[in-house]
Amino acid sequence: MTMQLHLQQVPARNGRLWIRHGFKVFQRQPLALAGLFGLFLFAGFAVMLIPGVGLVLTMASLPLLSLGFMLATHLVLQKKVPTVSVFVAPLKLTPERRRSQLLLCFAYAGAMLTVGLLADWVDGGSTRDLQKLIADNADNEAIANAATDPRLFWGLATRLGLMGLLSVPYWHAPALVHWGGQGVAQALFSSTLALWRNKGAFLVNMLLWGGLLMAVASCVSLVFGLLGLAQFAPMVLMAIGLMLSTVFYASLYFSFVDCFMFGAPQDVLND
Repeated sequence: MTMQLHLQQVPARNGRLWIRHGFKVFQRQPLALAGLFGLFLFAGFAVMLIPGVGLVLTMASLPLLSLGFMLATHLVLQKKVPTVSVFVAPLKLTPERRRSQLLLCFAYAGAMLTVGLLADWVDGGSTRDLQKLIADNADNEAIANAATDPRLFWGLATRLGLMGLLSVPYWHAPALVHWGGQGVAQALFSSTLALWRNKGAFLVNMLLWGGLLMAVASCVSLVFGLLGLAQFAPMVLMAIGLMLSTVFYASLYFSFVDCFMFGAPQDVLND
């Protein structure tokens, strides 16, 4: 079924509401949503072990992760329990939409690989060298020397900058194919236009997520440090990070419905 979507401009303050709604949806089905995210991570790690194509397949699955969580949030709002089927549901519609979704997925993987190659060229392979030293349990002095290479900064800046640009056309594109029946090019263009028109809301959303992550990390480190249990802080931070990542993906649905006037229960969107 194709739904009528109408691009609209929303106030900057809505970026805060998306996060709030994400937490509310997570509170309704915490185990189901956290289980979906954990299962996706486990499957991703397993697929990466496949020689030759593992990395490509894992990257290609990321657009389906965001769309799958939009479908999961949609089900939670309908008082249903989401299952792992949300990740394959987008491929079970019409052949045209399945082809569009797969094309989006593998184009994303190709773009990510290109970003990695460009970043490796910029940093001269210093990031790979550092990762290899860490993986090989090299001595601290060797790791410290590798970490001071100034090329690491430019490699990181290249990766983050290009990945940020790539996320713009892909932010809503899978959902626009799924619910709007748009083709690949139209979906990528519509997503880019939506983020541009609503850049204020997305900027607020990004800044709030960044502030929340830094505040949580600082508080956990401080509390465990004062208690003399600093060695347990990384485990707690990992658990909280997984929970916040789940909330983030649950909140994506609300940025989509806000930007494209797609229906959602009013008791969630307006309270």
